[in-house]
Amino acid sequence: MEHNKKQCPGKAKYLAGKRILPKATDSATSIVSLVDNMDAYNGGRLRAACHLLRDRYSQEDVTIGLSLAGALTPAGLGPSTVIPLMNHGFVDWLSATGANMYHDMHYALNLPLFRGSHNVDDADLRNKGVTRIYDILFDYEDVLMETDRHLRKMLCRPEFQKEMGTRECYHLLGKLLDEYERKNKTGQVSILAAAYRNGIPVFTSSPGDSTIGMNVAGLELLAEAKGLKDKFKLKINPSIDVNDSTAIVLNAKRYEKGKTGVILIGGGSPKNFMLQTEPQIQEVLMIPEAGQDYDINITDARPDTGGLSGAPPSEAASWGKIDPTKLDETVTGYLDVTVAFPIMVAYAMATTQPKKQKRLYDRGEELRKKLIESYLENNKEVEMLKALMQKL
Repeated sequence: MEHNKKQCPGKAKYLAGKRILPKATDSATSIVSLVDNMDAYNGGRLRAACHLLRDRYSQEDVTIGLSLAGALTPAGLGPSTVIPLMNHGFVDWLSATGANMYHDMHYALNLPLFRGSHNVDDADLRNKGVTRIYDILFDYEDVLMETDRHLRKMLCRPEFQKEMGTRECYHLLGKLLDEYERKNKTGQVSILAAAYRNGIPVFTSSPGDSTIGMNVAGLELLAEAKGLKDKFKLKINPSIDVNDSTAIVLNAKRYEKGKTGVILIGGGSPKNFMLQTEPQIQEVLMIPEAGQDYDINITDARPDTGGLSGAPPSEAASWGKIDPTKLDETVTGYLDVTVAFPIMVAYAMATTQPKKQKRLYDRGEELRKKLIESYLENNKEVEMLKALMQKL
């Protein structure tokens, strides 16, 4: 059967894309040309992610959240990729595993990690005091234990002796790591130090699930055993982080009339913590909102297992996490993040101008007051909840 435009008037919209006829790659091919030349499959999704960064995330009114899951800082993605993106103004707030922030500390402390092989005898490594993360090798005593010793000294400083969220704890650690960078003359190598300098809030949703949390717990145990609980007062309260992260998104959308975008590198808890800000606004605080405007997912997880790590933006829209009217401004690439993320950052830096830092950490108290104001104004259950609390 012959098909033509008269018989099939809707055909043209399916054939409106750029023709697949890529240029040959040669010695003069730039990162921009390389990405723009990717036509299909996950190469096409990488191209779409790069174009979304260039065309949408580059706008000054877009507040950008970056989530990091997987062992990315041991692999060196802090100095190579995350910090340049932060300095470029494309990260306004960050959600990461505690493990990523712990291993980030090695760099400021000038404690080396080495390229190695995954084909090694792990029993022999343990016997010789070497720790492995796939093909990354480092000394157990001189890196892990030394980092712990520095960390415990930091956590015992006076400024840490109070209840706080990870946002404040990381800011205080970042200030000290910035000093270590200068002392050790390492250059900009620590994400936490860069976050401190740029006023970028950093969150970890499960603070006990890392060596940082383990050391906090160890110090609490020591304080209890030695009758020093009135001296060591550091308590990490995740509820503070839930509200402070939610305040960032609410402020961007409701008060500054801007847009929000997320760059989800890997999945897991950091991805959920970043996306749950919208259900927190809509479902718990009962403030009218639509969801994130832009979404870039880079993951190697499958969606059909039901795990959040592989869940696409369309599924997130059903939860109110992503604006369902903006799904054409989302991209999911099923790619190794250690390959895709550096390419994305190189592309963004080559095709966009640096954005002005929003310095949202410095505005924490202001944003929290706005969150409380909107909550009390919109939640019909406030008085009922207040009455329940008064009966406690």
